Amino acid sequence: MPGLETRAIVERLLAVLDEAAGGASGPATYFVDDRPDSGLFGSLLALDAADASRAVAGTSVAAHVHHVAFAMRASADWIAGDRTPRDWGASWQVSSVDAVAWSLLVERLRQEYRGLRAVIESGAVAGEDAFGEAVGSIAHVAYHLGSIRQKLAVLREANGS
Repeated sequence: MPGLETRAIVERLLAVLDEAAGGASGPATYFVDDRPDSGLFGSLLALDAADASRAVAGTSVAAHVHHVAFAMRASADWIAGDRTPRDWGASWQVSSVDAVAWSLLVERLRQEYRGLRAVIESGAVAGEDAFGEAVGSIAHVAYHLGSIRQKLAVLREANGS
């Protein structure tokens, strides 16, 4: 049985990353609900800085967003061949934001997503380590999407909406 072509592998990696970040693009999905707002960016749309800064089960949504942006950059660099050690503790240093900082953080998340996407497209199948990092980075985004959505559900309940 012939294996998958490289292009198909990269396209599927990107499709799952796009779904985690952008939500459903149609009625069929890999793992999110079939709503456009079910991805990371859509989930954050209605969230203001005050709620993003509220700790739920020990961490805030802002902390998760900062961590995911940090991790996307670290993964993109790793896939591209940069093995510089990272201070992962620093990725959790932001937990509270004002309106301007929240807007900038969400924009940074978008930029890091675009960067990770580009590196996966160009280098995810360059070798076993790059491929493993690409798969791991997508799983990491999906994990934090789930955590953020759980926190948002608690915040909605607390706000009575």
